Amino acid sequence: MTKNYYEPATKPMLYFIGVTTSKSSIMNLFPKWAEHLKLGDCEIKGFDLKLHDEPAIYLECVEFIKNDPLSKGALVTNHKIDLLTACLDQFDFLNEHAELMGEISCISKQGEKLFGHAKDPISSGLALNKLLPENYWKKTGGEVMCIGAGGATIAILYNLIKHRQNGNHPSRIVVTDISQARLESIKQIHSQIDTNIPIEFQLCREPEVNDALAMNLKPHSLIINATGLGKDKPGSPFTWGVQFPQFSIVWELNYRGELIFLDQAEAQKKEKNLIIHDGWVYFIHGWIQVIAEVFHLDIPTRGPSFEKLSDLARSIRK
Repeated sequence: MTKNYYEPATKPMLYFIGVTTSKSSIMNLFPKWAEHLKLGDCEIKGFDLKLHDEPAIYLECVEFIKNDPLSKGALVTNHKIDLLTACLDQFDFLNEHAELMGEISCISKQGEKLFGHAKDPISSGLALNKLLPENYWKKTGGEVMCIGAGGATIAILYNLIKHRQNGNHPSRIVVTDISQARLESIKQIHSQIDTNIPIEFQLCREPEVNDALAMNLKPHSLIINATGLGKDKPGSPFTWGVQFPQFSIVWELNYRGELIFLDQAEAQKKEKNLIIHDGWVYFIHGWIQVIAEVFHLDIPTRGPSFEKLSDLARSIRK
């Protein structure tokens, strides 16, 4: 890092550990939320780190937050697994989900103790509840294809497996990634969760392989781009030759960037009767979960208070 990259905070500070943090809507939204939540004179600051950065870089970042009195905590994206792996010894406590999944999306403090939380199981669950009609899987028999085997996919699979009720679960789940190591890691994590849902883990170093897998999905499937392609790196996990299954739901976890994956779905929306979502709802729930943890607040996930926060978010969306 450059000299003075980590400067002691002069007021309560929330950090955003990502890749292109200055482009995020949270930089304009946080002051409005802070005013509404009566957080006082506080700020947000981004730390941009390289994808899969060196362990020493993650350690420097976490040690700064831990030791700086006015640094209150952070939301972590893109680096959830790598950061925890590099900095495990810095944390005094990990929540149950962080221990199971080996990743964190939230850093908070209580006194001199540093806490790590995996909030994605909560925020992805809330987003899925918003995206999927009631008893969707039981009514349709659809499948899931999740492209990218990082922290978000770990959490989404956890929700799909753990929260199945009365047969309401996908008939099959396919996870793809360009890294065999990440596939082995997610496979090991989910082997600890009891399920009878067939789950396949596929190495896909070329987008044409993802195309072929998508072509074999049943109608009414859910296809998720959890790769970061289209936001932090250019491109899409599919080629333009991909054929989405009829009546399917297409979910791009990002809400900003070139988002070619969404363009590919939009091109087939009418012909294939697709329902298309970007990552805005996921973004809202993810940040609200972290702000509640860092500032020790009880923020509802529905009702008038949550709707007010959602309205403020809509007012600044780029």
